[in-house]
Amino acid sequence: MAQYFEVHPDNPQQRLLKQAAQILEAGGIVAVPTDSSYALVCRLDDKNAADALRRVRQVDDKHHLTLLCRDLSELANYAKVDNRQYRLLKNATPGPYTFILEATKEVPRRVSHPSRRTIGLRVPDHRVTQELLAVYGQPLLGTTLIPPGETDPMNDPQEIRMRFQKQIQAVVDAGACPMEPTTVVDLVGEEPRLVRRGRGDPARLGLYE
Repeated sequence: MAQYFEVHPDNPQQRLLKQAAQILEAGGIVAVPTDSSYALVCRLDDKNAADALRRVRQVDDKHHLTLLCRDLSELANYAKVDNRQYRLLKNATPGPYTFILEATKEVPRRVSHPSRRTIGLRVPDHRVTQELLAVYGQPLLGTTLIPPGETDPMNDPQEIRMRFQKQIQAVVDAGACPMEPTTVVDLVGEEPRLVRRGRGDPARLGLYE
């Protein structure tokens, strides 16, 4: 049975965030709000938790999991970023964008793309998840909460608890989120490439469809 933490969206209770962080530290999977939809997150360095995350979503190891970071300085520990890429990142963070970048050695090989050695990274613009990342003290491995066989992400925490209470360990309820995935941009090549149009406006990055 998943634990359920109701937190204030603008001033989340630190006591409850610490309890959620303890669940993550113990290897649990937690549903958290973001600026695009709810996401499932776990510890970066826990293989069992990452495997469980993929099982809940029913995705294989070629599906990019995403590192949720507090800011760009933290992101730079996990991805190789040149000046051109940094300018683009600065324009769109925090925000509803996921960037595919070349992973550093800090990223366990099992969570990067098996053939490309890349990782998705993002800095969410959501007070509760930012506070949780601060309490936890390091980035979290995450994936948009899209139920298996469906195309739309979930944004209702009570429905998330009903559907996934036997598969995840906690839900952080900060109310409804937007219901649209992030915009995904691949920055590995010579030019940025729009992989998925989502909530973030690609024009903010100079990308036009």
